[in-house]
Amino acid sequence: MINDIKKDTQARMAKSVEALRHDLTKVRTGRATAALVDHLKVNYYGSDTPLSQVASIAVTDARTLTISPYEKQMVGPVEKAILASDLGLTPNTAGTTIRINLPALTEERRKELSKHVHGEGEDTKVAIRNIRRDANQQVKDLLKDKKITEDEERRSEDEIQKLTDKAIKDVDEVVKAKEQELMAV
Repeated sequence: MINDIKKDTQARMAKSVEALRHDLTKVRTGRATAALVDHLKVNYYGSDTPLSQVASIAVTDARTLTISPYEKQMVGPVEKAILASDLGLTPNTAGTTIRINLPALTEERRKELSKHVHGEGEDTKVAIRNIRRDANQQVKDLLKDKKITEDEERRSEDEIQKLTDKAIKDVDEVVKAKEQELMAV
């Protein structure tokens, strides 16, 4: 029972850290990556479809993305999706190829993005602490039902705290790495 609680807790904390990593790939650094536009939805015959399913996305150089829709009539909807996104990017179209030039980040924008990254990290830490609270509550319920002893409860809470500390350390490392990536000129 206690091992199941710990395994579940560890898995949920790992998912939270992984979700943070995934979310931070969308934060724009000075370098072009396909993940920057992967999450965009394009109107494809009346349904919202991920951009990666209607076009190929390639990184031409450090500051240029090239998007090639699979169908010629998809050029317009892809352009609209890019313009409507919160990325602040302007697509340049040449025939069926869409190029996106990423401007260099200003110092002010870097600091703003850094604050955003910190905020995401804090949200993930809150989620991890909520997972810890749930796990500790499950252990307390087992104690109340007299399925475990008080010593087992204390030991379990210590182990859950160690899992929490490790997950929070992972979050700090992810945030620090993203911040260094942002601040690199």
